Amino acid sequence: MKIAIIGYGKMGKTIEKLAIEKKHEIVLKINDTNLHELTVDNLKKADVAIEFTCPESAFANINLCFDAHIPVVSGTTGWLDKFDEVKDRCKNENQAFFYASNYSLGVNIFFKLNSYLAKIMNKFENFNVQIEEVHHIHKLDAPSGTAITIAEDIISEINRKKEWVKDEEINQEQIAIKSHREGEIPGIHTVTYSSAVENIVISHESKNRKGLAQGALMAAEFIIGKNGMFGMDDLLML
Repeated sequence: MKIAIIGYGKMGKTIEKLAIEKKHEIVLKINDTNLHELTVDNLKKADVAIEFTCPESAFANINLCFDAHIPVVSGTTGWLDKFDEVKDRCKNENQAFFYASNYSLGVNIFFKLNSYLAKIMNKFENFNVQIEEVHHIHKLDAPSGTAITIAEDIISEINRKKEWVKDEEINQEQIAIKSHREGEIPGIHTVTYSSAVENIVISHESKNRKGLAQGALMAAEFIIGKNGMFGMDDLLML
């Protein structure tokens, strides 16, 4: 498999290392120093693109890959106001797009656990819920895309919750997401249900970036030869 890596930072380099170990070929590596090489012609040399950049450039990067008609695996968060446009183009042009707010196997199991717990807690109005996430100081978006996914899954299961807010909730219809940026922490996400007498806590902690890179590479292998929109539920059959 020939791979274009768009976003050759720490994550991109981890993906490259794992891809080479699996005998894949990296045909294009893009970072801030060689953006002029991110062209349709260069992208056409790849079988798939893996995109981990920043919210400001993700949408344009995905569109350029579609112009080259190669499938895209994206892990960039913070740009999802444009998601419907990507979805429409994918559908109308028979493109292939794979998106996840987090590519870790453990996190995606955590998503399922979170939804199941929220379904139970819908019956217990004396518990309020809060989300806390901690990431490295280089992460640009806050809250994290993973924390937002967690919040949206809770909202879909708990009738009394209508929206998430950053930092502090104003009323009981909101879920507060508190974000912290510290050192080189890969990612910690914690959901706490609290009543006057007890707490229920579930948490996931990433030890390094390797789990995320493995998931992204699996997604790239999965999407080859397919058309449509895909996510981790499709890959892991959860």
